[in-house]
Amino acid sequence: MQIALETWRYLADAAHWSGDDGMLRLLGQQLLITVTALLAALVIGLPLALWLGHVGRGGFLAINISNVGRAVPTFALLGLFVTADWPGTATLGPYGRAGLSTLIALTLFALPPIITNAYVAIREVPGELQEAAAGMGMTPWQRFWRLELPLALPLVGTGVRLALVQVWATATIAAMVAGPGLGRVITDGFYRSNYPKGVAGAVVVAAVALVLEIGSAYALARATSRTPQTVAPAVAKP
Repeated sequence: MQIALETWRYLADAAHWSGDDGMLRLLGQQLLITVTALLAALVIGLPLALWLGHVGRGGFLAINISNVGRAVPTFALLGLFVTADWPGTATLGPYGRAGLSTLIALTLFALPPIITNAYVAIREVPGELQEAAAGMGMTPWQRFWRLELPLALPLVGTGVRLALVQVWATATIAAMVAGPGLGRVITDGFYRSNYPKGVAGAVVVAAVALVLEIGSAYALARATSRTPQTVAPAVAKP
């Protein structure tokens, strides 16, 4: 109970939120790392997974390779990257020390849920709808854009939402190589036996993760709320 009260006092102190080392600035840094890594994973993984799902080839290999990535700890990847000549520990603009190493490790961590969900979503489009669309004269790309993608969007979005929350929570590892983010608050607090500080950093990370989860779930629900109305005309009118 004492730790909880001291943690609350730490969070309620405005001095801990302001300045170059304040939690507000560190929160912004971690959001930047998270969004950048997620966008990189989307650019790399999403087109590949959607294409493989559309053509129905190579999916087994892609999914299993991405699943291997789940088994490799992100911190281990980061450790390998920072000890190599490249990408190493060089500072990368606002991403801080070992910025490129951190971004690569987090991008690889975000790929499995994006690739797996996108591929499975396309492959699970009912075969009878595919046949009906083909019988109406739709080209393969028309079937993809007007039938497969709208039906796959909920599961694709779920993969992106999962990757977002996971990358946000894992981005605290940047502090292990003296990088930016709220991980610095957590590691510094526990290293110096200032447990309220360390717990406060963890609470902020958890709270933002909850906000990201709820916000992305709401955005996904809004984006997919009209899917049934858009798919039916696509099949009826090639």
